[in-house]
Amino acid sequence: MAVQALYLHIPFCHARCAYCDFETCALGAASFEHASDRYLARLYARVDALGAAGALQAVRTVYVGGGTPSVLGLRLAELVRRVLHWCQPSEITCEANPESFTDELAEALAAAGVTRISLGVQSLCDAELASIGRIHTAQMALEAIVRARRAEFSVSCDLMCGLPGQTLKSWLESVEAALAAGPHHVSVYPLTLEEGTPLAARAEQDSSLVPDEDLQAAAMEMARSACMRSGRAPYEVASYALPGHACAHNVAYWTGVSYLGVGRSAAGMLAREEWSSMAPFFPGVQPTAEAARIRLVQRDDAARRFDAEFLTERGSVAEDLMLGMRMTAGVGPRLMSRAQRVFGHAFSNACATAQAEGLARLDDATGALVPTERGWLMGNELYGLMWDLADAPNE
Repeated sequence: MAVQALYLHIPFCHARCAYCDFETCALGAASFEHASDRYLARLYARVDALGAAGALQAVRTVYVGGGTPSVLGLRLAELVRRVLHWCQPSEITCEANPESFTDELAEALAAAGVTRISLGVQSLCDAELASIGRIHTAQMALEAIVRARRAEFSVSCDLMCGLPGQTLKSWLESVEAALAAGPHHVSVYPLTLEEGTPLAARAEQDSSLVPDEDLQAAAMEMARSACMRSGRAPYEVASYALPGHACAHNVAYWTGVSYLGVGRSAAGMLAREEWSSMAPFFPGVQPTAEAARIRLVQRDDAARRFDAEFLTERGSVAEDLMLGMRMTAGVGPRLMSRAQRVFGHAFSNACATAQAEGLARLDDATGALVPTERGWLMGNELYGLMWDLADAPNE
């Protein structure tokens, strides 16, 4: 196996959203240039070191996320060119926010080789955007989608349900307006209140800010129906795409493909067979003898400190089964065969339970175990059946 996916993290924003708990910071103009230049220098050094060692030569997807990568302006295009010196990916995604995705940047990213833009839209209601600290307007978001389409990117936009003051009516209006603008891909997420965020602190004082789970469930169903009517098919529980526009990088995450994370707080995952050649890049990390998969998070800008988690074969297979059940394609025969070998009757029982409860079915054409509509709506139960196999007794 070889590393096929690369994630690069840009931890800067013009303003920090009220719900965000990601590794990112909002900097004023005076400090931003210096901090971002210093950060990029270290990012370049890491990319070049990995590239020179041949670690990037098999990379097929690149994703630049954040934070807000588009705050870098034209330096974002330079970062992409630096990466492309070492690999020839078929998909390169850059995240962008509407307020910093300019015509000039769109043109530069297209020229640099970017194929896909993921826009953080979240809502097309100005009051809802303000409630979560977004600094763009609905009009700016719609213009950004058009701008990205005009530059011939594959365009994705994110939408979020359960925002303060949001109703099912305003949610549907946002979804339908976004779809009308013509993105090729839409991702929909329920808002969650993360401990330590400003929105969570406000919700402690005002319970009306706590997302209504029933409203969110209804909103997700409404979005699913609207996306499917528009020709955007679900390929993952929160992701809808026109034919040929599914995000290959995200599919890599969900199907157990090894990936590298570069930058502060960036996560990566390596299979055990890749570790010997990659170990020098992760000082201080010593996998256990039983580790089949090594999960890594970079904890500093200089790539000297890493958090590590070691998954056994049982844990790795259970994780792949769980993630597979998030996808419309489900879990294919190859993974099912491996799971049968690893878990024995426990896997057979989990499959039988999933089918008996209407959460999954066997696809006659592919032989895959695929989630049903009920399984999509009751995802936690279905995912739990698969994830719990990691701790099931050996037979």
